[in-house]
Amino acid sequence: MSTQPLFFEPVFKERIWGGEQLKSFGYELLSSQTGECWAFAAHSNGQSVVKNGEFKGSSLGELWEKQRELFGNIEGDRFPLLTKILDAAQDLSVQVHPDDEYGLKHEGDLGKTECWYIIDCEDGAEIIYGHTAKTREEFAAMIHEGKWDELLTKVPVKPGDFFFVPSGTVHAIGAGIVILETQQNSDTTYRVYDYDRRDNQGNLRELHVEQSIAVTTIPSIEPVSKPVVNTSGNMKITTFVESDYFTVHRWELEGSAKLDQNLSFQLVSVIEGAGSLIKGEEKYEFKKGDHFLLPFEFGEYELDGNAEMIVSHL
Repeated sequence: MSTQPLFFEPVFKERIWGGEQLKSFGYELLSSQTGECWAFAAHSNGQSVVKNGEFKGSSLGELWEKQRELFGNIEGDRFPLLTKILDAAQDLSVQVHPDDEYGLKHEGDLGKTECWYIIDCEDGAEIIYGHTAKTREEFAAMIHEGKWDELLTKVPVKPGDFFFVPSGTVHAIGAGIVILETQQNSDTTYRVYDYDRRDNQGNLRELHVEQSIAVTTIPSIEPVSKPVVNTSGNMKITTFVESDYFTVHRWELEGSAKLDQNLSFQLVSVIEGAGSLIKGEEKYEFKKGDHFLLPFEFGEYELDGNAEMIVSHL
């Protein structure tokens, strides 16, 4: 059992809609179209790797397979979560994700319920979050007739906003938004619409219209998210969501806080500021752009500094 936090090296992904905002986290980018930082990833399309301690060099997937005690020996054929930071320099395609039953049957992968924390955005930035169709027939007709302005629901956003995005929700991140995304460990996405955008080879990107019609929740349901606020020492803890797939908090540290971690594990992403984690005689520094895992029954520790973190667990 590890008694130290495990810091991870993220995986980066170029995307047609990506930009250079991830530089602000201290990362070296692949290109001027770097769209995604996979912070905690144990997927066939990307594995984050431990940077410190006895497990240095091990991928998250390897830890899940060989060191299951770090996660409380919970069952499952894959690590359950995937944490990303996304830089949407341009609009992302309009998408919908299947639930687990449909995803496993048709794609051999889990469905995807996810959630978004808006780290930063330009003035006037918007997301697409839901649709107006009342029946599946109406939904299909509006897609085939290209009535996107009538069909898609746009919502203005500001830094600090949080959105829960269950499978079946039509959604898209708009241009000028940097978000932290917590999701099921799946890479299954159905594109409904992509603005007739072409890739670097001049090709239209693949759409998945029939699958999207099949899996979309109709009529649209906007999930109710009621944040709950608590404090621990000089830290404000906001719980945004407690779902079947994950619980997500924001920690706002201004000084010191004593904590006791007895959960299966916790994933901590530092999105602003810096500080230190003290456990016994050991001290671990962290800063914006760092991502560390607190293993099962990590126990008592102290945080000190001025930092904002997004934290997830089962």
